Amino acid sequence: MKKIYFASDFHLGIPNAKESTEREHRIIRWLNMIKADCAELFIVGDIFDFWFEYNLVVPKGFVRLQAKFAEFTDAGIPVHFFHGNHDLWQFGYFEKELGVKVHAKPVIRNFNGKQFYIAHGDGLGPEQVKFKLILGMYRNYFFQRLFAFFHPSIGIGLANWFSKRSKQKTFDGNETFYGENEFLIAHCRSVLVNNKFDYLLFGHRHLPLIFDLNAESKYVNLGDWIGYNSYAVFDGDTLKLETFVD
Repeated sequence: MKKIYFASDFHLGIPNAKESTEREHRIIRWLNMIKADCAELFIVGDIFDFWFEYNLVVPKGFVRLQAKFAEFTDAGIPVHFFHGNHDLWQFGYFEKELGVKVHAKPVIRNFNGKQFYIAHGDGLGPEQVKFKLILGMYRNYFFQRLFAFFHPSIGIGLANWFSKRSKQKTFDGNETFYGENEFLIAHCRSVLVNNKFDYLLFGHRHLPLIFDLNAESKYVNLGDWIGYNSYAVFDGDTLKLETFVD
């Protein structure tokens, strides 16, 4: 069978135009490499470091990646885009213009008898109270409409400024794996109380790893394309983490 591919956390737009463009080109080369044997593509959040769709305006840039998504969907390869905490303000552009399926909540899929639970990972877990409050505000219709009143040059510019200021804090310490104290591990444990999954797969954490939750279930984090160029591939039998090397 053809393979299922998963990647997340491209964060296009940071830390500057040059490095972001180089990263986008690298992602395009990876997509070119996998296209021939790709049955389905899952992009599990934070493709962009910031994204907001106005009624008639979307952020400029990243057109090569958008064109590649359209190329995949035009070829009959389903592409899935999960809301991340940086690019959750999507209101139909990707579905209408690119044919991409957008998901705001965790998705459950079965591939060749293996059960998958797929989510970006933001706001999940028992200790994410503050984060959940912030996400609740971001997802609030009134807040979204209020932000839309800003001219795009002001709104997008302001959001990019805040994002870049907070980015160092966001990534600090992410290379430390806390085992059972990881909030996504705790979330996996709660999900598995009444459900059975072979793979519980997330982005958000920026640390590529596969962790055995029990004899049958594995926690998978996809890492990122800022430092790892990591992705997961399922061949119909086993899921593996890989690193793209030019």
